[in-house]
Amino acid sequence: MAITPIKDMVMAAKAAITSLSTDAAATEVAEGRAVFVDIRDPRELEREGKLPGAIHAPRGMLEFWVDPASPYHKEALASDKRLILVCAGAWRSALATKTLQDMGLENVAEMEGGFSAWKAEGRPID
Repeated sequence: MAITPIKDMVMAAKAAITSLSTDAAATEVAEGRAVFVDIRDPRELEREGKLPGAIHAPRGMLEFWVDPASPYHKEALASDKRLILVCAGAWRSALATKTLQDMGLENVAEMEGGFSAWKAEGRPID
């Protein structure tokens, strides 16, 4: 059996999800219509920092934290606001956004370029 390359999986996910520019994502959060959800590993946050006000939901727990029927559910992720997923380079966030859509979430997107793009643009970091 051949393994599907991760790049192909990411490209397929990106074709099926909403990707927002850093400007659009920042605007939605500033206007109170969305919240950033940083799905990077805790070590990445310690090393690089995080977007101001972002909820940290590690990629390995995201689906459990989003599902209201899960014993690990986090109320912070049960919002009417759009969840804008952020990882380092917008690969993990693309896969995670697609997974959340597959779970039935409609108000979810990823931020193009991820944390790396945000940082490169000189935007604020906590």
